[in-house]
Amino acid sequence: MKRILVLEDEENLCRLYQQVLTEEGFAVVIAKDRDTALNLLERYPCDLAVVDIKLGTENGLDCIQEMLQRKKDLRIIIHSAYAVYKQDFSSWSADAYLLKSSDIDELVQTIHRLLKAPKAKANIV
Repeated sequence: MKRILVLEDEENLCRLYQQVLTEEGFAVVIAKDRDTALNLLERYPCDLAVVDIKLGTENGLDCIQEMLQRKKDLRIIIHSAYAVYKQDFSSWSADAYLLKSSDIDELVQTIHRLLKAPKAKANIV
């Protein structure tokens, strides 16, 4: 079973991701801050991370770099409400960049696609 780490600080979105991704057959671990995300990544073998950029006072882009230092083959999807960060050089290490919307299907489809394909360099969607 593939394991997904979700780094998201909004409680309602955490519950939604947990429910939908579990129904899709994934094991899901939730982190609401950088330290928890890095701790979970060390404790559990995660295949993919869904990362929000704005995490209260923290920046999800910084956490992505730390995640990849710990697990180089980790797939990463940036899932943000802000399109402006797509142009930020530090977002290019992600495998996909999706804008949040009320339709979670695009996120689910992207997760399935990334977990089936071999790991490649940055592939910004």
